[in-house]
Amino acid sequence: MEARDILKKIRRIEIRTRRRVDAAFGGQYHAIFKGRGMNFEDVRAYASGDEVRFIDRNVTARTGELHVKRFVEERELNVMLLVDVSASGAFGTSDQTKRELAAEVAAVLAFSAVRNQDKVGLLLFTDDVELFLPPRKGRSHALRIVREVLFFQPKRTGTKLAAALDALAHLVRRRAVAFVLSDFQSPDFSKALAVTARRHDVVAMPVTDPAEETLPDLGRVTLEDPETGEQFEVNTSSASVREQHQAAVVARRTQLQGMLRRSRVDAVPLRTGEDYLPALTGFFRRRERRIAAR
Repeated sequence: MEARDILKKIRRIEIRTRRRVDAAFGGQYHAIFKGRGMNFEDVRAYASGDEVRFIDRNVTARTGELHVKRFVEERELNVMLLVDVSASGAFGTSDQTKRELAAEVAAVLAFSAVRNQDKVGLLLFTDDVELFLPPRKGRSHALRIVREVLFFQPKRTGTKLAAALDALAHLVRRRAVAFVLSDFQSPDFSKALAVTARRHDVVAMPVTDPAEETLPDLGRVTLEDPETGEQFEVNTSSASVREQHQAAVVARRTQLQGMLRRSRVDAVPLRTGEDYLPALTGFFRRRERRIAAR
């Protein structure tokens, strides 16, 4: 793809996603993600009911009157996008691949962060970390993120989520909101997930394609694992084969849901060929309700 075509595609995604950010959930983003703490702003005269621990002893001693420190919430966040760029992301039976869907959702999250003056970073991974962009502010940085998710050429083909989660823990020390966009077809990563979720606010975004869930009746076909290159023949006309495949899909989904629940990680399922906006806004609303109920 020529540079001009790449820029056009990135620009189209920017226009489409920024409109969705503004129209759908720009305000919700601000409401449900908290900054890292409270910043000192100034001092004021003590009033009945103020907490004693906030008394500013220096100002009180200098003026002879009680004064307390006033704090405001620090809004700035670190938002990290962990995006799976393994070979299975090239799969897609609709008008988009799993990687293209991940890129558009990553763009929505990146522009939401930029709009709220937050920093956003990127970690692309296969079975190793392929690229790390530290969190930064600004539109140009968000556009760089979109470009990398769409067009980065990984060196490897496999998937190892544990490596990505461990890298996040080492590379980003300050607490972050970490969105993980992947099909989650990876060797066991439960321990790495539990450790990372204690340090960061992790949100899992499983990306799937409908054809991965249901085998069509096409007779005998040769399938290839895009990550390993292994080929195998499958008789899709066999009802038992299709049932076994469906049972395996359900078992994987149930296992993932259990793992996320144990680590208290929210999930936002995404499917190619479907509008991702209801899934995102639904997640934001659930978070708002949870915060309001505290």
